[in-house]
Parts: sequence; structure tokens; C-alpha cells
Amino acid sequence: MRILIVTAGSRGDVAPFTGLGRRLVEAGHQVTVAAHPPFAALIGACGLGHRPVPGDPQELIRARTASPEQAREASRAYVEGLAGGVARAVADGTDLVLTAFGPAPFSRAAGEAFGVPVVGTYLAPAFATRRFPLPGAPETGPPGPEGNLAAGRGVLSRADGFFADAVNRLRASLGLPVGTPPSVSGAGGVRPVFHGFSPLVVPRPADWPPGVGVAGYWWPARPEDWRPPAELADFLRAGPPPVFIGFGSMAPGQGERLGELVTGAVRRAGVRAIVQAGWAGLGGHGPDVLAVGELPHDWLLPRTAAVVHHAGAGTTAAGLRAGVPAVPVPVMADQPFWASRLHELGVAPRPLPFQDLTAAGLGDAITACLAEPAHRRRAADLARRLAAEDGAAPVLAHVAAAGG
Repeated sequence: MRILIVTAGSRGDVAPFTGLGRRLVEAGHQVTVAAHPPFAALIGACGLGHRPVPGDPQELIRARTASPEQAREASRAYVEGLAGGVARAVADGTDLVLTAFGPAPFSRAAGEAFGVPVVGTYLAPAFATRRFPLPGAPETGPPGPEGNLAAGRGVLSRADGFFADAVNRLRASLGLPVGTPPSVSGAGGVRPVFHGFSPLVVPRPADWPPGVGVAGYWWPARPEDWRPPAELADFLRAGPPPVFIGFGSMAPGQGERLGELVTGAVRRAGVRAIVQAGWAGLGGHGPDVLAVGELPHDWLLPRTAAVVHHAGAGTTAAGLRAGVPAVPVPVMADQPFWASRLHELGVAPRPLPFQDLTAAGLGDAITACLAEPAHRRRAADLARRLAAEDGAAPVLAHVAAAGG
């Protein structure tokens, strides 16, 4: 079967689908990933095909920190490019579409136009529930089950509104009826939906609708023939396990400021550190700090003492898989949700919001994380249980039952 995986966003929005895609290839399917051009090399190195979808999410994040006018224009251009790119990717031929949450409205429209079934493969909770507020909900909303439900519905309503005009324009261009597009997660949305996180981390809420499940994590594939750089291997051998520090796709252009902050925090905590550049261009100074670029987290993180990160879905999962405690520093979107979850699971101290970040605060948080043996014990126990799960299996079973 020809399978097209549609995703959009940062590396953390793409990497899990390389693992799911690899499993589908091993099951005999032909898999292509529709994603932004910067990820073509990553996708190809994992043995998967690539179809380009216009858009530069790094520029989009930069624009959000500029003026409101720039943010609106960048968002409009990004969404329009995404809509057309998804439609072209589906039109190029496929038997089944697996879509991430962000581009789901466009995947659904293209699937309808070209007669291709569409399955949801979402990396974060995307259905309102009384159990918890959805990622992206205001942290100051009304408490309790009904407050959680209302907050979740608000998140989905805003998502619908954000995409509505572009969805209608795409439907018109594809010759489909135009009207109020179906809700991203409502009765007219994609079914079935598989969520790519573990029920050990976020159990499936009982009030989610039928056809919506929690499959387990889809672990990113390691690029074929990857080997650790000699400098990294030497650094790891030269002393005790270091702390990993990286903020992924966050804070582009703030590398110099954050590098000084991180250097001060590492010195204050008295630890060795591996600092990953990410989109910020983060670095660090001193004999106990090694700056690195993109590396497979499944190789690196188990060799660290703790992971300081922005609590994106992908890095959160990688840290849990590695069995090491975390210091979550959430910035935006779903990150406060995952950061709170890490604390509730007992594998991290209280989150340190990015806007409150200082060298002293980060250094003290690292010290507190390492000083509490329960964090590492719980992290190791959870990692053992995660290793027994197979998050790709439910997706593979659905594809096989659908005739694949």
C-alpha cells in the first residue's frame, strides 16, 4: 500500500513519523512523508520518501516575537502554503493518508477530493475532555471537570477559526462544497485517530468519542549509518554523565543570550553539560561544556544525568524513554502541558517557565533535580514500562485491516 504521512512544524513534529514510517516500510508498505523542505534530509536518511510542503516554521516562530502585523502576515502565508502543499502531496498519488493534527483540515479536504481515506495520527491530546485542559488552554481557566471541558473546546474552536478561511479556499479549488468546515475534532472530523503518546503518560480519557485512541509512542528512526562524532564520544568518556540542555525549535535568534545564561547555570550547578544548538543557535563556554548540533536523542539522552528541555512532545518522549529526570522549561503551545505532566509523574521538579529563566534559577533547578533520587528512580521505572509498549502496532493493525 502507498501511504502518505502528512505533518508540519518543527523537527519534533516530523521525527516521530520517521519511526512510524519505518515500521510501515518493514511491514511491506511504500511510505512517503509530506513535510517542510528543511526535513528532506532527515526523512531520506531514515529510508522514506519525501514530498515538500511549503513553509518555514522557524520564520513563523520568529515572526510571532515581532510585531502583531508581522505575526498575522506570516501565519496567513504559512497556512496558505500548507493548504496547497498538502493538496499537491495527496494529488501526487497515495492509497492512505496519515495526518498530524495541524494539517488535518487540509488532509481531510484533499482526501475527500481524491477519494483517499484519512486517518488521524496526533502527537498531543486533541479531543476535549473533563480529565484535563487540552494543550494550549489558558492556565488560568476555571478549575474542575467542566472547566477542563470548556477549555478544551475553546482550544479546538480557535484551531477551527485559524484554518477556516484557508480550508474553504482549498475546498473551492478542489471543487468541493464550501461552507463551515467540520470541526478538527468533532463529529465531522477525521476518524479513526491514533494518539502517538503512551497511556502511561496520558491515559485515554473515558469521555473521548469512539474511534479515538492512545496508541503509544512512535519512536523516531535513527538515520541509517549514523555514528557519534569522535568529539562527543571523547567528552562522554572524560567524566561523569553530563546534563543535556536544549530548547529545540524555541527562541530562534537568542543563542548568544541563552548561551551566556546556560554557561552561568552550568557553573553554578557544578555539572558537565552537552548543549544542543537547536533553532536558537544555543552554545556554551568552558571545559565542562560541549556544544553539539542535531543528534539522535535515543543514543545521547540515556548517557546523560538529566535533560533540560522546552517540553515539546518529542523531546519529552525522548527523555522519558531514556529514563533520566528532566528540568522542563516550557515556552508555548503544548509545552506547559507536557511540563506539568512530567512533574505530576514525579520525574521532574516544578516547571521553570522560559520567560522566568535566569542563570541562577536554571542552575538551582538542575541542582534540585539531581539531588532528588526519587526523580531518577521514577524515570527509570517509567522507561522500563515504556519499553514494553509498541505504539506503532495499533496503526499497523488498522492499515492491515483496511486492506494493506
